[in-house]
Amino acid sequence: MSQEKVNRYKEEKANRKELLAKEKKKQAVTKVCAGVIALALVCWIGYSVYDMATRPDTSTIEMDASALDSYLSSMGTETEAAE
Repeated sequence: MSQEKVNRYKEEKANRKELLAKEKKKQAVTKVCAGVIALALVCWIGYSVYDMATRPDTSTIEMDASALDSYLSSMGTETEAAE
């Protein structure tokens, strides 16, 4: 049992440089992917905010002012009658 551990340790030690190089490459790829995803997310949020800020206001408000017109015209006739 002990000899197996010694042999495994020797094998790991012999391949240590290659294992470390693989780990470094894996970490680098992970960091690059995370950076690309974060950059894409920030750009998407920025574009969405810019698009919402520059979008023209297309809402229209319609109002029926006939009641106000009739009220004002009735006030005008009462004022003229009082004079």
